Amino acid sequence: MTHEEKRIFLIRSLLSEQPGYRSLKIPSDERKQKDLLRSLMNVRMPSPLSDKYIETESEYLKEETRRKGVTHISDLTPVSDGIYLWRGDITTLDCDAIVNAANSALLGCFQPLHGCIDNCIHTYAGLRLRNACAEIMEKQGHEEETGQAKITPAFNLPCRYVIHTVGPIVNGRLTETDEKQLASCYRSCLDLAEKNGCKSVAFCCISTGVFAFPQRRAAEIAIKTVKDRISADNGKIEVIFNVFKTEDYEIYRELLG
Repeated sequence: MTHEEKRIFLIRSLLSEQPGYRSLKIPSDERKQKDLLRSLMNVRMPSPLSDKYIETESEYLKEETRRKGVTHISDLTPVSDGIYLWRGDITTLDCDAIVNAANSALLGCFQPLHGCIDNCIHTYAGLRLRNACAEIMEKQGHEEETGQAKITPAFNLPCRYVIHTVGPIVNGRLTETDEKQLASCYRSCLDLAEKNGCKSVAFCCISTGVFAFPQRRAAEIAIKTVKDRISADNGKIEVIFNVFKTEDYEIYRELLG
């Protein structure tokens, strides 16, 4: 199959699962096809996948990432010992683990085409990621607690693992509890990375989006927690602070010197 034929196959496979969608016409425009595929992936509940779907999805998503361009950690320049600052798409980063800012259900974002990092990571990792998260949550038997983390394979992403953590949701005034929970997110992720033999981990800006944690204070907590850990472990792990917004990049650049 060509790349386009793989996309059409995936769309048809997902449409066939839903009786209400089976009559939906697949658009001829490439951008609209991609949006439709992503939307169908976003709303699909955890359930088994056929071997053919998995194989085709894997080939398709890896090619999509290749076309976007993969950044290797070896391509980056550290700003200090063991610490990097990089502005870019975390789903294209080749390191041992990337961190996903998840919600307490830990199943990804179900809102079609939403721009959050949770949606992006689940989209380009593929549907096996949601199934893996669902298995973890079923065994756990309750929603993920704020400040904790879980690790899964990265499936179709360039990295090896995805570490999912639930950051604090700030309602009104920032509290000491919010700050402690955010620091716990970073420690929990680093604990899991170390236990799974990771030598590098990329952090997104946890809780600073719709969770409303003030950006500068979040960066201060992130940097201090990471630096304390690197110092205590004698630099066993390298950390990439991944930012997407210009404002976050400027904050981190100032704080990291």
